[in-house]
This record gives sequence, structure tokens and C-alpha cells, in this order.
Amino acid sequence: MTYVLAIDIGGTKLAAALVDEEGSVLRSGTRPTPRTDVMSALTALIAEVTEGGPPPEAVGIGCAGPLDLATGTVSPVNMPSWRGFPLREEVRKLTGLPTVLAGDAQCFALGEHWLGAGRDSASLLGIVVSTGIGGGLVIDGMPLLGPTGNAGHVGHMSIDPNGERCECGGRGCVERYSSGPNLARWALDNGWSPAPDEKADARALARDAAAGDPVAVAAFERGARALAGMIASTAAAVEITTVVIGGGVSAAGKVLFDPLERMLDDVAGLAFVRAVRVHQSTLGVHAALAGAARLAWQHT
Repeated sequence: MTYVLAIDIGGTKLAAALVDEEGSVLRSGTRPTPRTDVMSALTALIAEVTEGGPPPEAVGIGCAGPLDLATGTVSPVNMPSWRGFPLREEVRKLTGLPTVLAGDAQCFALGEHWLGAGRDSASLLGIVVSTGIGGGLVIDGMPLLGPTGNAGHVGHMSIDPNGERCECGGRGCVERYSSGPNLARWALDNGWSPAPDEKADARALARDAAAGDPVAVAAFERGARALAGMIASTAAAVEITTVVIGGGVSAAGKVLFDPLERMLDDVAGLAFVRAVRVHQSTLGVHAALAGAARLAWQHT
């Protein structure tokens, strides 16, 4: 049996695993992402997962972005100690193995296509709805990464050119309407307030929406319409057949997916756009690690 080393790097957690060609995990480990000297923590994690085990054949890395595939560098927004950090080369030198890099949301999409809710679909859009909104495309079984590795960055597609100014500098971005913090922000601005012992976040908002709070319901409907516009636009451009949605906000379940289905039915026109099927992630937090493993296998 042969294995690859899969690595998933985010602002909160580092994860690594030895994964075989069928997607089974032999060994795995996680640790918190430190604010500084992330590479030392990653080095220790890699040693923990690989020492005494079968030697991996290659390394696949999914990392928060933005990133630049041409140089193999990353500059994760929520990891201030890494700016233009040569992650691919550092891991290659550390392990002595062929190393391939992609964005964490792209790995999410690839993982769901390989082992999850989008298994074997002809063309897939994976969307991570959380603090921000990330995305990735898998076309004919291969990730579509783009020249710099940032293809599928659907959270910053504009669904309203006259809409709100986004933190990225653009206007009318999906993220401004549908991410967890922006769902809660809009609801607070429109009269919603959580229970006294709860944080004013998307989790509390989802509970209130499930209980029928009209402002909470309206917040999710507003966010779902923005997501629907983005999905329909992506389908028209790329002819995706499947959408898989994960991330913390997807845990809202029917509160998000029911209005999304209605909104997508409203905004989609052409038959091949209306044919898109939307699913909730089945791999959850393990999707990006699975995708990193698949990325490595595709390059061995």
C-alpha cells in the first residue's frame, strides 16, 4: 500500500494525514495554528504523522489564500506572519518529496468530488460559506486552478454592481451578503437581537430563523438570493452540474438550503443552468484534507 501526505492549513488549525489511493486515512494529526512561526508547528505536525509510518510518495497542500501558484507562495488573510511565504518550496525541502499546492476551498471542492456529496460529477462548484466565502471548481475530474491559483474565487463575484462596498474593495460581492458575519450584521441592523446569553453570530441567527424570527428568516433569504445569483452565473459560464456547499453557515441546514432552492429556481433561466443540483457537504471539515490528498495523487 502506498500513501501521500495531505496537509490542510488554515488560520485556526493545521491538519495532516497519510492517505491511500482510495482515500482511506492511515494516520492523522492536528494542532492549532500559531500566530507566529507557523512553519515550526507544521514541521512538528508532519513529523508526528510520518515518523515510523510508510514513506509517502508526494505531498498535497491546501492553504488559505490568496496564493500564487507560479511562485508557490501564500499570503493568507488571517495568518499575518505569512506574506508571500514560499510554502510549496519549504515543504518540498522539508520532505524531499514532490509537492503540489492549491487553495483550501479548491481542495474542499476536490475532496467532495472524490469522496463526498459531489462524487464523480461531471463538473462541480464547491462553496465554503463561513467567515468568508471561498470556492473551487472541478471540471472533468481535475481542479480548475487558473494562472495564479485563484480560479473559483466565487465569494467575490459581484451579484449587484450597485450594491454594498465589500471589504475586498469591490462592490456587490456575494460575501458581503451571504457570509456568516454579514448575515448577522444585516440582521442586527434590521432589528434582530440574539438571546442575552448568545453571541450575535450566524449560529444564533440560524436558530432564530428556524424558530421563525422574521428578521432572521429575511437575513437568510437575502443571503440565499446572493448565493443563487452567483451559482446561476457560474453555471452559465462554466456549465457546472453540481454544487456542494460546506462551511460553518451550511450547518444551518434547511434555513439556508430551502430558500436557496427557491431563489435558484427564480433566477435560473436556461435549461442547463436550471439542471444544477445543490447538495450539502458530506465530508465537512475533512473535505479540504481529502482534496489535498487527491491533488497529490493526481500529480504522482
